[in-house]
Amino acid sequence: MKKMTVVTRTRSVRGICFCRSAAPSRSPLVAFAPRGRRLATLVMTQLFLATTGSAQAPRTFVRTDSAVLGRTLQGIAAAHDGVLGYSISNLDTGERFSLRGDETFSTASLIKVPILVTLYDLAEQKQLSLDDPLTVLKIDQVPGSGVLQFMRPGMTLTVNDAAALMIVLSDNTATNLLLDRIIIRRVWQKMEALGLPHTKVHSKTFLRISSVAMDSSVKYGLGVSTPNEMARLFELLAQGKAVSPAADSTMLALLAQNADGELMQRTIDGMSVPHKTGATDSVRTECALFRLQSRVVACGFTKQNADIRWLVDNEAQVTLGKLGAAVVAAWPKK
Repeated sequence: MKKMTVVTRTRSVRGICFCRSAAPSRSPLVAFAPRGRRLATLVMTQLFLATTGSAQAPRTFVRTDSAVLGRTLQGIAAAHDGVLGYSISNLDTGERFSLRGDETFSTASLIKVPILVTLYDLAEQKQLSLDDPLTVLKIDQVPGSGVLQFMRPGMTLTVNDAAALMIVLSDNTATNLLLDRIIIRRVWQKMEALGLPHTKVHSKTFLRISSVAMDSSVKYGLGVSTPNEMARLFELLAQGKAVSPAADSTMLALLAQNADGELMQRTIDGMSVPHKTGATDSVRTECALFRLQSRVVACGFTKQNADIRWLVDNEAQVTLGKLGAAVVAAWPKK
């Protein structure tokens, strides 16, 4: 009597057929089953394995009402007394909204994110270590944001410490220490390698004399980018493609600790949002990754702002707050 054998690949019974081929291996379920039931047991075993071993159904992400969000964004831009540009992209649905997305803007301290990415890239290549020591000298201390300017000269911290201060407190002295270590042009090279040719840091903070592109430095200040390019950088971080999945995850965790919540985060509660802000008298900028039911990157850039007050209700900060609120309202939360 010829033996019945089983192979997969048929259209009849959930991927199983009966044919003459190599005999199947006998699982314990088959080996101890009565002779008459062995074939049925084998079929059921193969069905179970095929079902449990298959990939889960793809997750369905909810799309926004693009017309409603579009009108909301247009209203925010029209009401702002200055120039607003933004780039909003949903990584999971593919939806995109932008205004002046390819126009260049001053970044202010938002350029510290490209500096961070370049730093981690060099660490990934073993060209430096995050544990390398840095010494703060009097000549290194510059004004503006941060706490290192108030520390006694001669103190030592690590590269990792300086990176944390640069992102969490936007520390300018820490930023300059890192730029001395990695060299400004390497930030250009890394951004160009990621396909972001307009995203550049010009000099150390409060030290225009160190500029590597004086004309652009005079026009844009510390750094320059476009809403679309900075949004793309945050997309790459969210996808683990800026440096590596491990490095990008670490950088996002650090960005989530940013202490500045006066712009796009001003009405956001109960969410951990990796983000970085920037500000000068007439400039306010921010880029953020909102982890909603889907992942949404939102970048807002302002320039030529009529309100140059350094107050929490500065008009540009309120405008970016409305932008952040519109993004969170547009898609469902987790």
